[in-house]
Amino acid sequence: MRKITDWDDAYSNGAHIPGGDAYPARWAEQAAAFRAVLAAAGRAELDLPYGEGERERYDLFRPEGSSKGTVVFVHGGYWMAFDKGRWSHLAAGPLARGWAVAMPSYTLCPDTRIAGITLQMARAVNAIAKAEAGPLRLTGHSAGGHLVSRLVCADAPLPEEVRARVEHVVSISGLHDLRPLLNTGMNVKLGLDEAEAVAESPALLRPQPGIGVTCWVGADERPEFVRQTELLANIWLGLGAATGLRLAEGRHHFDVIDDLADPESALVSVLLRPLP
Repeated sequence: MRKITDWDDAYSNGAHIPGGDAYPARWAEQAAAFRAVLAAAGRAELDLPYGEGERERYDLFRPEGSSKGTVVFVHGGYWMAFDKGRWSHLAAGPLARGWAVAMPSYTLCPDTRIAGITLQMARAVNAIAKAEAGPLRLTGHSAGGHLVSRLVCADAPLPEEVRARVEHVVSISGLHDLRPLLNTGMNVKLGLDEAEAVAESPALLRPQPGIGVTCWVGADERPEFVRQTELLANIWLGLGAATGLRLAEGRHHFDVIDDLADPESALVSVLLRPLP
């Protein structure tokens, strides 16, 4: 195992992905086209409030017919970038299998801290749970993977009746130990200190009893993202959680989420599979 001397490079994704700069615009275009189709069909409810903040809004997409439950997808961007509007098309997979999909935005750093975003996501899931009946599945990408994992820690700020409805969590390329980010230039905006990094790291916390968690990562991702994914799966397994670990062959950090749009993909199947 090689010693890391450049932590900024270790957590840099776009620079190591051919054509990486083109992905954000592509996501926005695909998402806008998807929203237009769902809105025309009367199956999109946009900018629903879950709090009073400007970015405390979520979009809800409904399947044809009655819903089996609700998937909540939390976006990435290192807690500093993007919003719900770039990812709408990723709802296609669960929708085709009869699940509603909710996608919240959150306040970005440095206008808040990561601990504040955790509280916002708890408010979002609570509001979604009050509005929608049935079981909940949580998934998120990168920083979003961190946030959905954080919501099923034993000390998470979710009401017990809501936590009981969360049947499965899939953290996609999630960041589960935040301490290495203290060594990066991005921490100027994140504002992490040692205490917050420890308090907000799922890998350093206990999981909610009885929770099922799948840790998913692209096999072609940066080594730190593979390590972070394996870390949570291994530690939480030792703490009694039902954990799974999947390395998606041929996938990197920007295309590992594409399979959410495919109802027949292994990622969607794992997310929605019936639990014992």
